[in-house]
Amino acid sequence: MSYLLRVVLPDRPGTLGLLALALGEAGADIQSLDVIERSGGYAVDDIVVNLPTGALPDVLITAAEALDDTVVDAIRPFVGNLDTHRELELIELVAGSPRRGLQRLVDAAPRALQVHWAAVLDHGGGDAGAAPLYASPGTPETWPDRPLSEQVGTAQVVRTDADWVPEVWRAGEIALAAAPIGDGGAVLLLGRNGGPQFRPAEVARLGYISGIIGTVLK
Repeated sequence: MSYLLRVVLPDRPGTLGLLALALGEAGADIQSLDVIERSGGYAVDDIVVNLPTGALPDVLITAAEALDDTVVDAIRPFVGNLDTHRELELIELVAGSPRRGLQRLVDAAPRALQVHWAAVLDHGGGDAGAAPLYASPGTPETWPDRPLSEQVGTAQVVRTDADWVPEVWRAGEIALAAAPIGDGGAVLLLGRNGGPQFRPAEVARLGYISGIIGTVLK
């Protein structure tokens, strides 16, 4: 079975090699690695690994955290195609069919952006609250009672203690990030059920992507 492992480790030569060796000794076969962020002497990496049938994912945590100053931020099953150009392909997919662009966006965003679900919410008008205009499978059934365009002016991590976030979202410990799409009031909302939290570098990329898509779909 495949797992996505998010690891925080010292950003110094040799550390990643030691991690790869430790995971290999635990029976893991590394399939891909994405550097999510580097700051303050640490790196945040997303690593997709395969484990033999019957092996428990706990062995990955034990192996990684046996290394000095290395912490597993999150681990979850990984289902999808490995792709080193996911974000560019997402933009290309939307641009290739502008009339269906937003639906294509939410369908492809979970794999491209490593989230559980994605939705495009209100256009900033009326009293319909924030029911999604377009949504991927797995999105929540309960939605905020006000338009998100009133709350989201830039790409950002969404604090789940904000007064507009439904209580059921807080209870589910959903990690959220959002960004406006263009200037028409639409908002792209991303969710990770149970985490991990969105890192600043991920939020920055989300802002770039939503900005480009907003321009493409004008």
